[in-house]
Formats: sequence, C-alpha cells, structure tokens
Amino acid sequence: MNLLTLIINTNLQQDVGDHLLSLEEISGFTFCSVEGHGAQVENNAFLSARDKVVGHTPMVRVDILLEESFVELVLVTLRESVNGIQDQGIYWLTSVEQSGRL
Repeated sequence: MNLLTLIINTNLQQDVGDHLLSLEEISGFTFCSVEGHGAQVENNAFLSARDKVVGHTPMVRVDILLEESFVELVLVTLRESVNGIQDQGIYWLTSVEQSGRL
C-alpha cells in the first residue's frame, strides 16, 4: 500500500474531488486545509493580493491510500482531467506498512 499525498490550490478542490470519486481504483480520500509557504511566482493566477501580502497561500492536502499498481494511473488521469493541476499541484508518495480500522 501507498499513501499518495497531493497539495493543491483550494480552487481545485471540487474538480479533484469529483475526479477522484469517479475512479473505481479509489475507495476514499481525505481533504485537509493547509497553508503553503515558500517562493511564490508573481504570475501565479491562483494567488490573491492577500496571499502575496500575507506570505502564505490557502491550500488543500489530499491523502489517498492506494495499491501501488494504481498510483501512476491516478496521477496521469489527474494531470489529464483537472485543468490547472499541472501547474499548481505537487505530490509525494509514501509507503504504508500497515492500515486498518480501529
């Protein structure tokens, strides 16, 4: 198992959620509000004047528990199906040794 973590702009949350719900390879996912800190690009269409002044950007973290064989499929379909994610989203992949219900 793997944990695929995405960090996306809040403007993409609805489109990403809709797309993930349409994939039968995904049984569920979690959205969390986060704040992005780091070098900001002036021509980033998602940054508001407030974001540029305050120095952080409201973002959404998406955690998806996946079989290893589905990771590339999910990444490719997100890149192809969600407008703007190619320029505004980042991800990382973490191995999960164990998961279950409490």
